[in-house]
Amino acid sequence: MFFKRKNINPDFEKRAAGIDDSVSEKAVAVEEVAAEEVASAVDEQEQIKSRAVEEARRQLEQDLEVKHYFHKKLLETVDLGLLSSLDEDTAKRELHEAIQTLMNDDNEHPLSHEGRKRVLAQIEDEVFGLGPLEPLLKDTTVSDILVNGPKSVYVERRGKLEKTPYTFLDDRHLRNIIDRIVSLVGRRIDEASPMVDARLQDGSRVNAIIPPLAIDGASVSIRRFAVDRLTMDNLLELDSVSPQMAKFINGAVRGELNILISGGTGSGKTTTLNIFSGFIPSNERIITIEDSAELQLQQPHVIRLETRPANLEGKGEITQRELVKNSLRMRPDRIVVGEVRGSEAVDMLSAMNTGMMVLWRRFTQTRLEMR
Repeated sequence: MFFKRKNINPDFEKRAAGIDDSVSEKAVAVEEVAAEEVASAVDEQEQIKSRAVEEARRQLEQDLEVKHYFHKKLLETVDLGLLSSLDEDTAKRELHEAIQTLMNDDNEHPLSHEGRKRVLAQIEDEVFGLGPLEPLLKDTTVSDILVNGPKSVYVERRGKLEKTPYTFLDDRHLRNIIDRIVSLVGRRIDEASPMVDARLQDGSRVNAIIPPLAIDGASVSIRRFAVDRLTMDNLLELDSVSPQMAKFINGAVRGELNILISGGTGSGKTTTLNIFSGFIPSNERIITIEDSAELQLQQPHVIRLETRPANLEGKGEITQRELVKNSLRMRPDRIVVGEVRGSEAVDMLSAMNTGMMVLWRRFTQTRLEMR
């Protein structure tokens, strides 16, 4: 049996449709108000954050101005060269007393107790550290420090470049810091040799270039390394590699296969090389060869070799090729070459033909460059 649907009153249908439209409009209005409130709250938070950052920047600029003033006064009144003959604790104590005396005698730059502590720490960085670079080196969120002259210092945080309020006093101040960096690794930089690769004590890679090659003033680039080394377990947790790939890499390294790692600037070649080296057994003798030592192998039996530039007379240069040749006479189980860019590749291939396991790194931008 079939039943025919009765027609509904048209007026009722219109009223029902009107009610539905009204409810929908109210719901949309509520959503719009909620969205506006959320956006307003986010904007307010951003404004608060921006004001805090700006206030910190302004405070830092004031501190730097006062620091430059007292640093100049310190250089005029104290022979800082004498501090080098003292042990570190005694030297710092003498420095603190000299600065406190200058601050007490000065009436033009009143400072609070906290302000004095900040300025004192900054002057201590100038005398014993790397000056304006020290706070940036202590900042774990900074991956690169880029100095474009004495008044322009940039950093990279989370993949984005940003300008910092830190500055050097003048070109001479910047050059003194560069000289301090390169002297720690026995290298030099001057008009005869106006560019240099060096490293900091924490392993950070440094490149410096000065006039006449750098037209607008000395430039420094510092590539920092993470305090906590990445491991294959970290890559697995981040889904950067599959378990099958990790197993393959483990087998390739332990099986003493020759491995070449290539990539462009900042692509992670050194990080990858460090991760791969973690699979090398701890009972093997490893020799590393680099222009500037930056590999962080954790095995106990590691011999680290580093190239040497020529001296003032143009003599005494030791290249990677010579070190590769010499390493073959040092009874290595593994040879790890930091970066291959020249004729040392021939000796690398010769080492491979002798059955030596070689792990090496090469700069390339495309796969075609590997041919």
